[in-house]
Amino acid sequence: MLRIAVQSKGRLFEDTMNLLAEADIKVSASKRTLLVQSGNFPLEVLYLRDDDIPQSVASGVADIGVVGENEFVERGEDADIISRLGFSKCRLSLAIPKEIDYKGVEWFDGKKIATSYPAILRKFLDKNGINAEIHVITGSVEISPGIGLADAIFDIVSSGSTLVSNNLREVEVVMQSEALLIGNKNLSQEKREILEQMLFRFKAVKDAEDKKYVRMNAPKARLQEIIDVLPGLKSPTIIPLADDEWCSVHTVLDQKQFWEIIGKLKEMGAQGILVTPIEKMIL
Repeated sequence: MLRIAVQSKGRLFEDTMNLLAEADIKVSASKRTLLVQSGNFPLEVLYLRDDDIPQSVASGVADIGVVGENEFVERGEDADIISRLGFSKCRLSLAIPKEIDYKGVEWFDGKKIATSYPAILRKFLDKNGINAEIHVITGSVEISPGIGLADAIFDIVSSGSTLVSNNLREVEVVMQSEALLIGNKNLSQEKREILEQMLFRFKAVKDAEDKKYVRMNAPKARLQEIIDVLPGLKSPTIIPLADDEWCSVHTVLDQKQFWEIIGKLKEMGAQGILVTPIEKMIL
């Protein structure tokens, strides 16, 4: 049995539970239970506060964990980064009252900065030769300048709406962050095998993101032209039709290129184009 530590609430909790569900790993998301076992996979989920996850994995209380990169770097625990999961993206930034005329990072010299991430902030300040006072706060960091507790803040930024509502503006991005899958350095062979099975499922889900399965009828006279504009995984599937002058072409397209390519296909005579979302893809 493999034990995974997961944030007990918030966006990272929701994104993690969605990933497990998409990988067909069934887990109850009951917030009244600390430890829940999957009903169809050798995995149990330990629900914790986000800042407790790095230590729980490093100490072996949990075998693996999903945690924000910001928390992992801040805690500095000795655990392996197994995979970058690509969701719950944000950044750690310095922000100041929007009316201040900001000229550069030297503005922070001699100032008081409120944050929940003192280790990351101290490293940034030292690197830039800035002597500032760090005021550690847990909770609503963004209100600190408004109540006179600090001159600036260092905190997580996603959309930036919280800064705007508190009359602040982002002036320095210190680091980018996303969800990480971290692991204990001393996993047994049995647990590593379970982990590999889970990673295989995660990869199948991730590879299918923003991909569309496309089927179309194509005139054989222009088949090679159509094949040349298709950026398929290898080569498209070609199926003969009852009409000898036509065939069916099946391929996979990325959402980013989808409309551009579909337009070209129509110009080349493709008809009856059917588009289906892909749930999982094994490469």
